[in-house]
Amino acid sequence: MKTITLLAVLLASVAVSFAGPPMMKAVVAHEFGGPEVLKYEDAPRPQPKENEILVRVMAAGVNPVDTYFRSGHFGTPTLPLIPGRDIAGIVEEIGPGATKFKKGDAVYGNVNNGGYAEYAVAAEKNIELKPEALDFVQAAAVPVAARTAWNALIETAHLSAGQTVFIQGGSGGVGSFAIQMAKLRGAKVYATASTANQDLLKELGADVTIDYTRQKFEDVVKDADVVLEAANKEILERDYAVVKKGGFVVSIVGPADQTKAQQSGIQAPALVMSPSSLAEVTKLFDAKKLKVVVTETLPLSQAQKAHEQVGTHHTRGKIVLKIAGEPK
Repeated sequence: MKTITLLAVLLASVAVSFAGPPMMKAVVAHEFGGPEVLKYEDAPRPQPKENEILVRVMAAGVNPVDTYFRSGHFGTPTLPLIPGRDIAGIVEEIGPGATKFKKGDAVYGNVNNGGYAEYAVAAEKNIELKPEALDFVQAAAVPVAARTAWNALIETAHLSAGQTVFIQGGSGGVGSFAIQMAKLRGAKVYATASTANQDLLKELGADVTIDYTRQKFEDVVKDADVVLEAANKEILERDYAVVKKGGFVVSIVGPADQTKAQQSGIQAPALVMSPSSLAEVTKLFDAKKLKVVVTETLPLSQAQKAHEQVGTHHTRGKIVLKIAGEPK
């Protein structure tokens, strides 16, 4: 009898070894290129390492930076690549040394790619508890865009009450958060968007809205304390003329020309990335002082379509990939 039991155990062990690692559905790029390289397929489920957690992803935000990784024009990603920097979900497993969360916690935050999947591994330092005011789709639209807006205005440009800020691309993911944060800071806000998005700029609190299809912003904006360029690197040098001496231009679309900035008597520093920015953003959501704009929600299998839309750089708010239903 003991021999039979031992044999059964050995056979089960062999079966497990042949079965391989647990699998999941994911969006994978096996080569760099356009949206067409994204394939919805089975992929090995990742395992959390030191100070990491495994998150069952409920939703993943789609950002322009995801398209840069996919095309091979940003960073040094290795192939095959699962894109995605924004996630919201539920803690599934705790890695060695991780103490910030427990299994079952609802969380959101940033991952180092890997978000377009049923499971993703994240460094616990880059994750926060999901604000109760947000569902998982809304939460997935927050981390990259809101952290960027906070870091640009608060950590880099030190925006303060009474100042004037000009936000290029006010209806986009970063811009929509930047308008709200600037108003909370007590600043006067000028913002650009297309004709169709003028209403959104006003809803978000912009004091002066500019339709870039009909107006030159230089005719409206004068002596701004801070310019946030979140729209187009081709117009970055035009921003210098509307900033007061000693003011800031903060660009998230490409580096500013330091020589020309200095000649204009303005500051154009690189973006300061604060490790506490997501925690600060979370406080604002918990206090119900921020809202998130989600334009469209698509299933994970339609990541190609999401990248096509984000690649136009004319998205209103954010696009989110929904991966699982709300937990009961």
